Amino acid sequence: MLVSAGLPTGMEGLTYPIPFSSPETLLQIAQHAEKHGYHSVWGNDHMTTQHYVREEFPTPPRFWEPLITYAYLAAHTKTLRFGTGVLVLPMRRDIVVTAKQIATLDHLSGGRVEIGVGVGAYREEFDALWPDSGAHRGDMVEEGVDALNVLFSERAASFDGKYYQFRDVELWPKPMQKKLPIYFGGNSPKHLARVARAADGWIPAGMDVTKLGGLVDQLKAMATEAGRDPETIEIAPQYVCHIGKTREEAYARFRQSQMCKHLISLKKSTMKNEGAQNLEEINLIGTPEEVVEKALKAKAAGVTHLLGLYFAANDVPELLDQMQVFAEEVMPHVV
Repeated sequence: MLVSAGLPTGMEGLTYPIPFSSPETLLQIAQHAEKHGYHSVWGNDHMTTQHYVREEFPTPPRFWEPLITYAYLAAHTKTLRFGTGVLVLPMRRDIVVTAKQIATLDHLSGGRVEIGVGVGAYREEFDALWPDSGAHRGDMVEEGVDALNVLFSERAASFDGKYYQFRDVELWPKPMQKKLPIYFGGNSPKHLARVARAADGWIPAGMDVTKLGGLVDQLKAMATEAGRDPETIEIAPQYVCHIGKTREEAYARFRQSQMCKHLISLKKSTMKNEGAQNLEEINLIGTPEEVVEKALKAKAAGVTHLLGLYFAANDVPELLDQMQVFAEEVMPHVV
């Protein structure tokens, strides 16, 4: 099982306090991840500040654009891979420019790019960029992936969709990787059909492992029906992690974190269907032994990649310490 770490490209005011994510901090986290054997780092994608964040913090958060950020980080790392968890395609209307950025980044990084796409956690962001559009964001993401695949595979690419159109585009060079991995992010069961048809992986978030296992079985059946080998599809959920010497210590520290506040806010959006089970039980929170046990249960349920682990911490030294503890005391038992 692969293990990767979350990179706070757009997490100030959401999962972390303000300030938190300076360019120097992002580089420090990426190099720390590479040093301790993480497969990759995964950053998120925001364009404007959410209303509840504006109400809580007097200073706006710094949201760094992930693809440009990765071009910088790739120049200062050697083996670490870079993923978007997720790139919000509905906020990026020019799909050709997006494809060009991705292909360029793949070459500049030496083929170390993976792309997760999704609708975004907050409809208000989309509405701020495209007022009164009436667009269906899920359909936009699905169509956007189809458009990307055409641009990445055809010499002279044309596409005539509801949301994206282009004609006779020679996008060159193509990505460096023969098959650049594309994941769908989101907890909606509707994503299963999208993944089974056209994606290399699925990124749910904060999902109970029993529920996840049932959906994995459905996804594999859909992939088989679509004529694909289900074992080639990565099951890559995102979880929050905090490790303590005791369960009580881990739970208490998590509850004091900005991360906990953020997860509670997501109960109104992307995690609204995840039920009433408490956040500590669902996520990788506890002693090292308890976190190992939870990770192995996820692996037994079909998880192939603990993607972009969100380490609950209220300052950068605590985040780096949590990454190191996980790498030394958990990772050897689950990879």
